[in-house]
Amino acid sequence: MSGGFVEAALVSPDRLWSAQEVLVRPSPVPTAAGVYGWHFEQPPHPDLDTGRLLYVGIAPRYMANRTSTQNLRKRVRYHYRGNAAGSTLRLTLGCLLGLELRRVGSGKRMTFGKAGETALGQWMADNARVCWVERDDPWVLESQLISRLDLPLNLDQNGHNPFHGRLKELRAQARRRARELPIGS
Repeated sequence: MSGGFVEAALVSPDRLWSAQEVLVRPSPVPTAAGVYGWHFEQPPHPDLDTGRLLYVGIAPRYMANRTSTQNLRKRVRYHYRGNAAGSTLRLTLGCLLGLELRRVGSGKRMTFGKAGETALGQWMADNARVCWVERDDPWVLESQLISRLDLPLNLDQNGHNPFHGRLKELRAQARRRARELPIGS
């Protein structure tokens, strides 16, 4: 499967899946390696377009020794119902939506707290749609996709994107504010 095919399948997917569809058991998301793309019915920021691909991710990150347990199903489900400490997509969306980032636990991890993560999960259920393409070596395509597509919510390897500076600064501001607040639960 060529990079061009994967790119087309993410930009113009045959189908987009909602949180409700993805979180059921059995889940339609495969337990395989691959690339996933996020589209939004309502953008998380007024400067972003609606109804188009805004973010891509891969699962697993890199599998040199083939011991990673990450796969498309685990990553997609975590983005929908996890927390900002384990999902850069959730961290980005929460910052764009103005949720308050907080240090939790020992103070090293940052999330939006229980109420904020719940609100973010509901926003994603209402607005975020995902598609995926199985690929045995998704890390091979990640750089190519980020360099060729307009993906304003991806930060890594995406300094050329016009939204990159604004997103980076919003996330940095949220982290600075979180460090000034008491550690939450």
